[in-house]
Amino acid sequence: MEARAYLRGLRITPRKVKIVLDLIRNKPLGTAAAILTHTPKAASAPCLKLLKSAAANAENNHGMDVSKLYVKECYVGPGPTMKRMMPRGRGSADTILKRTSQVTIVLAEKE
Repeated sequence: MEARAYLRGLRITPRKVKIVLDLIRNKPLGTAAAILTHTPKAASAPCLKLLKSAAANAENNHGMDVSKLYVKECYVGPGPTMKRMMPRGRGSADTILKRTSQVTIVLAEKE
């Protein structure tokens, strides 16, 4: 039995979110929450909120014991990219890619 939570359209690049998710993979719920609380990265706060949401899903929807939960999977993929233009010299323009992320956290109970 496992509980999932998704975060779509996070306005941080997947590359930066992956650094934070690598810290909490296969960790117990309490340890993962403590790591995210004390990590000085921009992606830490949304990932902590998502972790708490996954824990609430596990407790309320699946009847799991919160003290036995651990982070079974956590991964990030690219979301839609916003394209913006920036003026450059001699009347030309450069494209700026504002990337978004789709984050998934899966919690399971330790046997």
